[in-house]
Amino acid sequence: MATPNELTAMRRAIAISAQGLGTTSPNPPVGCVILDRDGVPVGEGYHLRKGDHHAEVNALTAAGERAEGGTAVVTLEPCNHHGRTPPCRQALIEAKVSRVLMAVMDPTSRGEGGAVVLEEAGIEVERGVLEQEALLILGPWLHSLRTGRPHITWAYTVGAEEDHGHQGVKELRRTHDLVIRRNGAIEEGVPGGHGAGAFRVPDRLLGDEPAKAVADLAESGARSVLVEGSRNEAARLLADLVDRVIVEVPSTPPSSASTPADELVPRGFRLVDATVLGLCVRLTAHRVVSRDH
Repeated sequence: MATPNELTAMRRAIAISAQGLGTTSPNPPVGCVILDRDGVPVGEGYHLRKGDHHAEVNALTAAGERAEGGTAVVTLEPCNHHGRTPPCRQALIEAKVSRVLMAVMDPTSRGEGGAVVLEEAGIEVERGVLEQEALLILGPWLHSLRTGRPHITWAYTVGAEEDHGHQGVKELRRTHDLVIRRNGAIEEGVPGGHGAGAFRVPDRLLGDEPAKAVADLAESGARSVLVEGSRNEAARLLADLVDRVIVEVPSTPPSSASTPADELVPRGFRLVDATVLGLCVRLTAHRVVSRDH
């Protein structure tokens, strides 16, 4: 069972993994923290983009020799295959860690899986540590693997006519691979963030067939897509494929005319969060019935 120090380390790993959102795709955003023999954090790292070192390697590099006999705490099962980089399970074995905690198992792991190889090397492995919390970051990536299409978020500000919307909606861009602007233009959430040769930005969505449009997005390597603006034609085209809606409602005086609820969140979605954000309230809603398209 994970110790309090290890749980703290996993939450730290989850937090830093979020720094890879918007740049790691088609790879997953992963974070790792290394604890020494005494349970003291001595290194951490996260995956930034495809082709760069993975989270485990970055964390082990930071820890150096202090990793020997220690514990690796990682948000996703260490990979078990050679891609652009060597398998992370081998880096952990060579670093001589004694224990590995992982939150989420990797459905893309090759062969017997990284966890099994670690155990065969004599390393203690614990699976499912804070799995639900780690899914806050890894959820869209796993959704994309399961459905064969990107996880789609539609974000808009009530009453905003301008293309950019509220500042809070702007900040969502950097956590998504692709952003579809109100004028139909498609761009990276983090311009140039995915690096050369690992990602393609479609020119725009053509035609009126949702299946073709979402296939174009998937072929780019995108795992997450943000559709901006309440009057975005892409929102209409992809309406049945939207997985999450984020609505920012500007603050109003204590006594004022109210806006009907069905104008804030589309039917078929359930509110899961309401947060005060500066001068507005951000509502987050998930589709009531999960649909695999």
